[in-house]
Amino acid sequence: MSRPGWIDRGGKAPGGASSGRGEEAVAAPPPPPHTQTRPGSALTMLPRPPAALLLLLLLGCGARGESGGDTPPREPQLETLVAPPEDCAARSALGDTVEIHYTGSLEDGQIIDTSLSRDPLQVELGKRQVIPGLEQSLLDMCVGEKRRVIIPPQLAYGKRGSPPAVPADAVLQFDVELVGLSRASYWQKVTNDVLPLVCLGLIPALLGLIGYHLYHKASSSQGAKKRLKEEKRNKAKKK
Repeated sequence: MSRPGWIDRGGKAPGGASSGRGEEAVAAPPPPPHTQTRPGSALTMLPRPPAALLLLLLLGCGARGESGGDTPPREPQLETLVAPPEDCAARSALGDTVEIHYTGSLEDGQIIDTSLSRDPLQVELGKRQVIPGLEQSLLDMCVGEKRRVIIPPQLAYGKRGSPPAVPADAVLQFDVELVGLSRASYWQKVTNDVLPLVCLGLIPALLGLIGYHLYHKASSSQGAKKRLKEEKRNKAKKK
């Protein structure tokens, strides 16, 4: 009968010393790698994990704990409640005037304001007539479309809130329906887009003209003073 390869007969045990007898010698299996055994103790001492590994584990747990918390979004979260019509030919953009019906509420569902019991609200986009998060949600919208937007505090009323209805750092939810859209005319777009740029360009030019005028005035006054002094000296010499 064949014997396992780790049994040698009458010689040396693989990995062991000579037995000195003709009896079967059985080689003891090698000890497990990376272990240390204290003398006189049956406990096996495992190697200590590196400090860098422990640090990475702690950082990972901390990051997981932070990400697991309920933190408000940084940007408005949009959800389409009623899809835009297939024949939508015009979408809202900056400068347009929109008419909307809306219902605003807190995270717990408490309604803070609604237009359903009155006429639609008119908003000229780009004029900051409503809170920033709501205005952003009204862009690229078709008449008949309805959206739900979750607005973080920094794009709503922030740390001050709007007492008594809106507390500080409140996340708001608005259901908005676009019921009317008036496109901005060419001159309205020029006024809204080009005129601010022209004004920004004129401000440095005006400041430069004012500076030049003041410098010229100061130089003229200094020259006049010098001429007066010279005239006085000439008169004194003649006397």
